[in-house]
Formats: sequence, C-alpha cells, structure tokens
Amino acid sequence: MGCGLSDKPQDYPYCLANHIDNAKKLAEYLKLGRFHIVMHDWGCTIGMALAERWPERIESLVIMNGAAFYSPLIPKRIAFCKIPLLGSLFIRGLNAFVLCSNFMATSKGLPSRIAFGYRFPYDSWKNRIAIEKFVRDIPLHSGHPSWNTLSKIENALFLLSQKKILLLWGGNDFCFTEAFLEEWKQFFPKAKGIIYEDCGHYVLEDMGEEAIIEIRRFLVQTKKPDVTLYR
Repeated sequence: MGCGLSDKPQDYPYCLANHIDNAKKLAEYLKLGRFHIVMHDWGCTIGMALAERWPERIESLVIMNGAAFYSPLIPKRIAFCKIPLLGSLFIRGLNAFVLCSNFMATSKGLPSRIAFGYRFPYDSWKNRIAIEKFVRDIPLHSGHPSWNTLSKIENALFLLSQKKILLLWGGNDFCFTEAFLEEWKQFFPKAKGIIYEDCGHYVLEDMGEEAIIEIRRFLVQTKKPDVTLYR
C-alpha cells in the first residue's frame, strides 16, 4: 500500500501491522495452499510475519537484504530521515530518499530507464507519503508503535528454523550490511547462504539474471507449491 503503482491514501495508517494484514488478505484472496515467499528489505519483516502465522503452509523462504528483528545498526542516513519536519522535507519535498536510492542502493549503477522507473510513482508530495511513513515505522525503541509487532515476529522466527531457506545477500549494502546476514544465520543455521560481494542493496538489479537463476534453482529443489508469492 502506497508503494509503486498501488493506491496512496493520505489518511491510511501505514504501519507494520496493517502491511502484514494486507499480505494475509492477499494470500487468502488468492486461495493459496502451500507457497514460497521471496522477500527483500521491509518485505522480509512482512513476509516473515505471514510465514509465522501459517508455518504449515510455507514451502520455502528466500531472504534478501532485509531484517525481521530489532537491530541498533540503522545508518545515520536513515536515522536522519526520521527527524520530524526535516525528514518530511527531505523525503516528500525533495524526493531525496528515492533519488539517493538510485545510486546508493546499487554498486553497478542503474540504466536511466530503470532509474526512471523507480522514480516514476513518486512524482509529488502526495505520492511520497508511504516512503515517509515506512521510514518512521522503523522501531528503534520499546515505546515505538510497531515495536511489539516486530518483537512478536522476532520471537517466532524459531518456528521456521526447519524450513528450506535461502539467504541471498548483497555484500556491499550500506544499510543491511553483512552483520544482518550473520544475524539471520543465528536464527537459521541450516539456511543456504550466498553473498555477492560486489552487490548493493538492490540485489536483483546488481546481479540480474544470476540472482534470478539462483532463486529458481532453489525453488525447484522444493516441493512444487500451488502459487509462488513474491513480496
């Protein structure tokens, strides 16, 4: 909700719990039986919550450069965006979050048409509301409205420890560094891990077909599900 070409309501409570509920409603609408989840960034938190609710329906999990647990390692550049007024001006007024992501989230650079595609949905103050809300919704202390939601997800990760899991990681991510990958390994020691050292946050942009081939190879090694859900 609020991202890409999705609707961008101005009075919608863009919080983690609602994003999880939306994912659950989508899965129910699609009448999914057993399924895979492929996750990235904030989608890891949302996807792992969905998996925690329905562990018996999860065939496998692919996790790319994100988190579903508390970490104090938030970059100062992200923390700056959470500052009231200044963050709003930076994100919604200047569109700086999207513009900076076009070169900070990739190690190899984006072709102009791809960079334009990332900017296209966020062409006005109004259309950038979800980006600001997502940043503000990162819980950094116990008093944050989404802290309990995130804690519940983190505390239930052990329920998924026996699932087939692929950790596909961009090793040159300024935000989700390899420290986050090591944290995932603590939760899922049996997971298969692949690090692309010269790869930024946008794993599927920097590694392209190589990463997609790896994901496909991983998926076909598991029981064929009814539907593959990409988040």
